[in-house]
Amino acid sequence: MNYRETIEFLFNSLPMFQNIGGAAYNAKLDKSEKFDEFLRFPHRKYKTIHVAGTNGKGSVSYMLASILMNAGYKTGLYTSPHLYDFRERIKVNGIMISEDEVIGFVERNKSFIDDIQPSFFEMTVFMALDHFERQNVDIAVIEVGMGGRLDSTNVITPVLSVITNIGTDHTQFLGDTRELIAGEKGGIIKAGVPVVIGESDPATDPVFIGKAAECNSPISFADKEFKCLEHHPSDVGAEFDLQRESDGVNLRYELDLAGRYQRKNILTVLASISRLQTGIDIPESAVREGLRVAARSTGLSGRWQVMHRQPMVVCDTGHNKEGLAETLGQLAECDYNKLYIVLGVVNDKELEGILPMFPKDAYYFFTQANILRALNAEELAMKASAHGLCGEVIPNVPEAVASALKNAAPDDMVYVGGSTFVVAEVVPELFRY
Repeated sequence: MNYRETIEFLFNSLPMFQNIGGAAYNAKLDKSEKFDEFLRFPHRKYKTIHVAGTNGKGSVSYMLASILMNAGYKTGLYTSPHLYDFRERIKVNGIMISEDEVIGFVERNKSFIDDIQPSFFEMTVFMALDHFERQNVDIAVIEVGMGGRLDSTNVITPVLSVITNIGTDHTQFLGDTRELIAGEKGGIIKAGVPVVIGESDPATDPVFIGKAAECNSPISFADKEFKCLEHHPSDVGAEFDLQRESDGVNLRYELDLAGRYQRKNILTVLASISRLQTGIDIPESAVREGLRVAARSTGLSGRWQVMHRQPMVVCDTGHNKEGLAETLGQLAECDYNKLYIVLGVVNDKELEGILPMFPKDAYYFFTQANILRALNAEELAMKASAHGLCGEVIPNVPEAVASALKNAAPDDMVYVGGSTFVVAEVVPELFRY
């Protein structure tokens, strides 16, 4: 097979959550365990860090990988979903897996894949774990796909487990209370392995503390170790004034990610690095430089990403209630004359929880990503109108963005979001005019 044929096989032959939703979710680890054994447990050849959470786990994973790279370690990074290229999911020192290596993995394991019929996600997890072994990485940062306890990535035994926060997303799979969701995400806690919780929460702290005690795992809460005093954002990043709670020392870090929500993620990263430094040499200079170039060195995109100026166009992948609260809060602080919003969501989104959060004085272009799970743009517009959100329907994402640009004056602003898959269709070529 050539690369195009291989990608078509992956996307079309294996159940893919992006396209068919819950039907692609395997609520068991049986196939993952078989795949792991078949590949002879590749993740046992290198150290791993496991990152779960409702929001921020991607940003935290990228920041950790950048710091480790700057500390001199050959670093693997597995994240999902991708925005523009399947190979974004699997990187070593910021470099995507090659097309030949994707082909090689499928060809070497085709008969086994045909035999057990893993999901698309299960297959990509083991492609990553195998690739990291073949590349002789020192350490790999592995982002959980959904939940934790039954996620395909949960075959690893990491040197550190990280859980960023708990929000209400994917409730049909993870449970309809924060406590139940915390129980699923807390499933990544392993015996004797330290765990860092990004955000303390009276509802979920007892769940994590109980699980950690059961596993004899040291537990710490990032927001009790560090405090963000000031956040100074710009179009291309931000400076953070922090305080370390243990000794009251003030710290300033520069980050090339501009999202307001990064003020929480950076605390999780620093607390995680503190745990890692007990066994891994990570100098402070690597922490500072790794944060300063986190997006540039790893290829992270889609997080409060400025795509164009005059008019200002910002894309963000925030898509659940907690994530959108942060993003829309930052949007409310921006200066503009008129606001245009290009909005699309997936069909399992709880719209009654998120639509009231959007500004009523914006003009909307309701759209839908080119995936089977996308909510019909007409239906989205109808439900949005019940909450006072008005505009027009343009089902094609690039056309919706182009229409927003056509309408917007230089001192206006365009926000594109609601779904990772909508952001994935906003390519730089749209702004070359």
